[in-house]
Amino acid sequence: MFTSNRGEDTVGVFTQEEDSNVEKVKIGGRPNGLAFNPSSDLLLAANVAGPEDSGSITASIVNVKEKMMVGDVSVPGRTRWTVYDPESDRFYVNISSPPQIAIIDGEDPDGLAGSLQIPGVGPHGLDLDVKNRRLFCACDDGGLYTVELESKRVSKVASLAGTPDVIFHNSRLGHLYVAIGDPGIIQVFDTEKAAIVQTLKTELGTHTIAFDQNTSKVYAFMPESHRASTFIDE
Repeated sequence: MFTSNRGEDTVGVFTQEEDSNVEKVKIGGRPNGLAFNPSSDLLLAANVAGPEDSGSITASIVNVKEKMMVGDVSVPGRTRWTVYDPESDRFYVNISSPPQIAIIDGEDPDGLAGSLQIPGVGPHGLDLDVKNRRLFCACDDGGLYTVELESKRVSKVASLAGTPDVIFHNSRLGHLYVAIGDPGIIQVFDTEKAAIVQTLKTELGTHTIAFDQNTSKVYAFMPESHRASTFIDE
């Protein structure tokens, strides 16, 4: 398991065993989204940098086995979420501005392998539909976009109820879960019908969720009441 520790410029690495200790690796400035390539044991940490940082914004590459940073790739702007695609062996990283998805090679991540331009404001949530070879990108302006990885075609498929944050794709049911902190909901999007099919109420400020692909459970972390709510999609 991995954590991004923005306040100390590290990522944490630990196992689920009870006696596991967190091992920290120093990386570039203010890590945010994380994605892991298990075939090469490389972890990508998408950094956001701070207002006082004068250098370029980067995505740091960590060798998990060796517990050390092995690369720092300059990206065009402030990062958001990131995913790893095992079929193309590439990392995809949302860039807030200029709005795009940066592409980094998963086996030899020594620079950008390209980018995908997004016609929305502030690409934020990002997830991957491996089977249908497409990305889902939720933007700050409320637009939900798909990116066809083979053709590079970008399409707006929905207007959301507010500014989105974390998104997760349920490959078994073909659903996409979009967390929206204001008014405090999770919108459930049917990716085959291209339609919102359900809205789950959380609470104001709930913009972080987690998803268990094996059980189809969605966990919403609610800051006002200090609770985590669990939703089951069937």
